[in-house]
Amino acid sequence: MEPVPIDGSARNPGQNQATEVVIVASAFGVDAIRRDGHLAWLGAAAEAGATGFEVRRELFGLDAEASPEGLALLGRAIARLGMWSVYSTPASLYREDGTLGEAALKAALAEADALGARFVKLQLGAFGGRADGVRLRNCVAGSRARLVVENGQVREGGSLGQFVSLFAALEREEAAGALGMTFDIGNWQWTDEAPREAAKSLAAHVEYIHCKGVAGEGARRFAVAPAEGDPLCTELFATLPRHAPRGIEFPFDVKALAADARRRVAWLAAL
Repeated sequence: MEPVPIDGSARNPGQNQATEVVIVASAFGVDAIRRDGHLAWLGAAAEAGATGFEVRRELFGLDAEASPEGLALLGRAIARLGMWSVYSTPASLYREDGTLGEAALKAALAEADALGARFVKLQLGAFGGRADGVRLRNCVAGSRARLVVENGQVREGGSLGQFVSLFAALEREEAAGALGMTFDIGNWQWTDEAPREAAKSLAAHVEYIHCKGVAGEGARRFAVAPAEGDPLCTELFATLPRHAPRGIEFPFDVKALAADARRRVAWLAAL
């Protein structure tokens, strides 16, 4: 499939969906995004019916793409096609010593605001029990983008206990509501956590969901499309908030990319 030109003609059939579905850029292929740029694939996402598009900072091929001007250009193109954006960065909210990564957070928020993103997504990092709630609250104050932290693929930043402790610490430090959570279904399996238990424990804090299956074992695990009757997905989406947008983070079938993208968006919206 070739990228769809951005000429204003692409319609977004998903605009009226009760459940919003985001296409993560990497679903079109990591190599394709690095080669063509995010802009080249926005039309394909809109034609598939996505209501949102997740921009991945690590997939920028040129420094200019992460500049305020480059991000603003991309943001306007996303909005022109009737979609909103998520800005994802591999940066961690907490540094190796457990303290708040204030510089990384401020940089991510500034880039997300230049894009015009609804959400800015970071990894949790080495959270050790203290949230630095006042500093965190001050950092996010005034930002357009809502901060959401994601459970990652390694134990540091990917354990259920860390996330339970994080939200307890935010409550204790009078900073409840300073951030929300991106619940990544597949990543729990990467860290050998039980997704069902995580959903029951963290549902109240979940504001965005990444949907993907996992195949393989150990270091050879990789993201795959869940089966359409996957009982885990069915159960988790019944537990997690219905209003939380759902992101497709598994690869589309390259042999029938456009058709698969449309089918998967419709499936996830209805699940």
